[in-house]
Amino acid sequence: MPTRRAPETDLPEALVITAPGLEPLARRELAALGIAVVAEEPGAVLARLTPRDVMRANLHLRTASRVVLRLARFKALTFADVEKHARRVPWDTVVTKGRRVRFRVTCRKSRLYHSGAVAQRLMDALLRRVPGAVDAGAAAAGAAAAGVAATDDDDGGAEQLFVVRLFRNQLVLSADTSGALLHRRGYRLATAKAPLRETLAAAMLLGADWDGRTPLVDPLCGSGTIAIEAAMLARRIAPGMARSFAFEQWPGHDAVAWRGIRKEAAAAVRARADVAILASDRDAGAVVAARANAERAGVADDITVAQQALSALQPPPGPGLLVVNPPYGIRVGDKQPLRNLFAQLGNVMRAEAAGWRLAMLSADRDLERQVRLPFTLQWKSTNGGIPVRLVLAEAPPPASAARRGRPSRAPNPPVRD
Repeated sequence: MPTRRAPETDLPEALVITAPGLEPLARRELAALGIAVVAEEPGAVLARLTPRDVMRANLHLRTASRVVLRLARFKALTFADVEKHARRVPWDTVVTKGRRVRFRVTCRKSRLYHSGAVAQRLMDALLRRVPGAVDAGAAAAGAAAAGVAATDDDDGGAEQLFVVRLFRNQLVLSADTSGALLHRRGYRLATAKAPLRETLAAAMLLGADWDGRTPLVDPLCGSGTIAIEAAMLARRIAPGMARSFAFEQWPGHDAVAWRGIRKEAAAAVRARADVAILASDRDAGAVVAARANAERAGVADDITVAQQALSALQPPPGPGLLVVNPPYGIRVGDKQPLRNLFAQLGNVMRAEAAGWRLAMLSADRDLERQVRLPFTLQWKSTNGGIPVRLVLAEAPPPASAARRGRPSRAPNPPVRD
């Protein structure tokens, strides 16, 4: 008999953290896993997760950065309040003896504003419950004072991270279940200039509603992240298949259930992508990096990688989706070369990809206009601290189709939001 799911109110709260603006995509991914979202807030969606849900979310979510489980929420006007409530936290459910731990504390609009002092009280309470745990923050500070380079994995990959938010005197304590940030799939060791995070690349594909059934082309591929994420999506490869997670180190972790979940995910993988996926770049180093990353991701046979200029692009039979993360011009003094690049992108779409859709990550509306296609906004987020927008457009259909009565688009339509 299948295991009955506990009532939602009996399950612990969890935050699925995303880049700002990607919350609806995370909600959609959770729904596909059968997990209902309780609420959304900037940069996160709130859900109630079973231990099995925690495993599945970490393994399958493509657009999330972390999954954190809430352990406690209480009012903290004084350090005595922190000490009293921290003693009641079930630390031993997420930390084992000898485990390195780190507290990431933010204090805003509260009487307690010293984040280090809050972290120290919490660590003291943890050590009462789990003697032998190691304060990674204190170890790093001691190493720095001794002039020794500390190995500070702020991602939480080598240690158990606790996320603490003190806002308006309300303290919320959460345990990170993910470890290293979820964009670290394990395949991208070789990078080109300004690499795109894997989670953002996946968000471009999901934001464009690409489901692996139509051809896909990235003519400015860099280290190949978009094409690799597309191949993984087309083959139904779970993004976390090649990595480990923090919850695997927790006391009481159900290793048998975890092996079963991974086995189910492996069984769902398709033998190959059913559509053409092309990646190209004019830079030889980028092409080498893209091929190496695709090989590590196990999708090298699903992607055709070529060294060529944008102007030489010849897409496969379509229509399909052209996805591009062009230079933003933020760090470039003269934007004229970029205007030419964006104009060339529009020319290629009209001449070689008639009827195709274009999904573009943009940080500059002036550069968007050079493409001369009618863009619609899908989502707003940030990439490396730079505000970006995913915009979609469709190239006019071939002239022959227009002559058969299909409507054609205006040659210079305005950009729409």
